[in-house]
Amino acid sequence: MKRSAYLSLLFFLAACGVDGVDAPVEVLAPRNAELFVEAQGELKSTAATVLLVPGPTFANRQLLWMVPDGTRVKAGEIVARFSASQSELDLTQAEIDVRRQLLARAGKEGELGTIGARLDASLAQVDTNLRIAERYADADLDMFARNEVLDAVQDAEYLGTQRDFLTWKQDQSAERGAAEVAVIDSAKASAEFRVKQRNEDLQALELRAPNDGVFALESDWGGEKPQVGSSLWAGREFGSLPDPSKLEVTLAVPQLDAEGLAIGAAVELSPLGRPESVIRTTLSQVSQAAQVRNRGDTSKYVTMRAPVPAEDAARLGLVPGASVRARLYHARAENALTVPNVALIVRDGTTSVDVVRGGAVERVAIELGARGAARSVVASGLSAGDAVLLTPSKEGSKG
Repeated sequence: MKRSAYLSLLFFLAACGVDGVDAPVEVLAPRNAELFVEAQGELKSTAATVLLVPGPTFANRQLLWMVPDGTRVKAGEIVARFSASQSELDLTQAEIDVRRQLLARAGKEGELGTIGARLDASLAQVDTNLRIAERYADADLDMFARNEVLDAVQDAEYLGTQRDFLTWKQDQSAERGAAEVAVIDSAKASAEFRVKQRNEDLQALELRAPNDGVFALESDWGGEKPQVGSSLWAGREFGSLPDPSKLEVTLAVPQLDAEGLAIGAAVELSPLGRPESVIRTTLSQVSQAAQVRNRGDTSKYVTMRAPVPAEDAARLGLVPGASVRARLYHARAENALTVPNVALIVRDGTTSVDVVRGGAVERVAIELGARGAARSVVASGLSAGDAVLLTPSKEGSKG
């Protein structure tokens, strides 16, 4: 990556010195100057629709087919198809469970019907015997022997107790039978719900684009993108549909090169391999703190963003994920004086340079304008024709 460049050579080295000073100098002359740094970034959309793997939560999917990453799609188009073999097995098992519960209910109803019929028959017999016994128990003693009447009274009491027991048993059988049927019905309803879920699951095996956009696959935590044959969980992020008309580039600039770059700085972008295609924009965001990007690398970078005009994105057919080369300008000036940063002396908050005048070296305080990675614009303190020493004395610190 170039740290800095300018349109033409802005200095002249006098190998033998100037005015008797045996040291390299640069004689300043006003020229058009461009101070910039270069970086490479990736286009991203600022507006995107998230695409999730279809199906109920925790359902397993296998990716059968998908459109290539970066494909432009229309609303309603299929972007991926999945299979769900486990859901098919679960559906079959759930349907079997429904049939099993239907048979269980029919069997239980038959069993309860048989028990109820037996109790009804027994209760009818007891009622018949009880009516007979009550008739004798209320009969005139003169018509029957006393012992027969007493036996009839005892039979009536026994049969009455037996009838109460049978009635109680009948009620208990009905309640217990209703509870057992309710359990079967609950199991059947659960199986039917599983059938419904699996059917819905198997109907959600296609992923369609909800709107126009450029299909972009989402990487997992390991940086891997889904591939045909991959096993995925329903509900996880599968990809997105970025809006190609709302693009921006994200750039990482070394901390030293980023000094002086701020929001509003001019930026020129070119797609990789197409340097003749130039997009002009400005920085829209500059991070406040530099950060390390890679493990094991202590270099720090400043993250910057710049929007891509929609008309340029359409004109060049740009899509999210494309790489671009960026030129970020510290300054663009006409007839400006610039000085190499190696000539700068910074001490106690003051910036100075050593100037050769009348055969002697004189330290001159200056003010800088825009500062680049290799050169800086002189705002005041120097004039055209000044010979600036490129190897100043060690007193102070170089910029």
